[in-house]
Amino acid sequence: MGKSIAQIREEFEQSGQSGWQDLYEKYGADDRAGVKKLIASFRKREEKLQEERHRLWEMSSYERKYSDFKLICGIDEAGRGPLAGPVVAGAVILPKSCEILYLNDSKKLSPARREELYDEIMEKAAAVGIGMIGPARIDEINILQATYEAMRKAISQLDPSPDLLLNDAVTIPDIPFRQVPIIKGDAKSVSIAAASIIAKVTRDRLMLQYDELFPEYGFARHKGYGSKEHIDAIRRLGPTLIHRKSFIKNFV
Repeated sequence: MGKSIAQIREEFEQSGQSGWQDLYEKYGADDRAGVKKLIASFRKREEKLQEERHRLWEMSSYERKYSDFKLICGIDEAGRGPLAGPVVAGAVILPKSCEILYLNDSKKLSPARREELYDEIMEKAAAVGIGMIGPARIDEINILQATYEAMRKAISQLDPSPDLLLNDAVTIPDIPFRQVPIIKGDAKSVSIAAASIIAKVTRDRLMLQYDELFPEYGFARHKGYGSKEHIDAIRRLGPTLIHRKSFIKNFV
């Protein structure tokens, strides 16, 4: 007796994409409608994977352009605009042979996908650095300088140190490494996209912790950004220790 459709599906799943072509040939003559539908679904899946790999190849154009540099680091930040919480920078060096499917600008990804990719980046990256600057320091030196400071902190944590930085739009002062600023870089470079995910997930997790400390403000929902709910809470309850005084002076 031949294998059931469920058994064939399991065979496809266990073989991985590298074995699908052999399985197409193995079961191509099976005239059961369920098997034909199963093969069609895996062919469609393979087509989607090819499209995704092509997207990632295009998104690696800067990494290819600067391939003479051994250790290329992507830099990005999360939290320049919120009224509360820190600004967080991520620095990520990916191995040249590294493939992380669905890597993209963190703003284009669902929270669940960002969490999955965060874990994969942390597992596969050659080095990851995270820098964080809090509200008091932001008020003291302004958000742009605080962002630079967070980025320098993130870079300082990298081991090994990078040979080249691909930055999302900015040129970081007081850095000894060559830098390439890329406008909207988190959508154009896999290294910067990885850094954007590390920064965004790190900051979002922290804002969830702040939500437990200050549940009346809704930090779990708006992550400190200036939503109507957040502004109303500031006006009603006053600022917390994590609010940026220089950002909320019009509301207090």
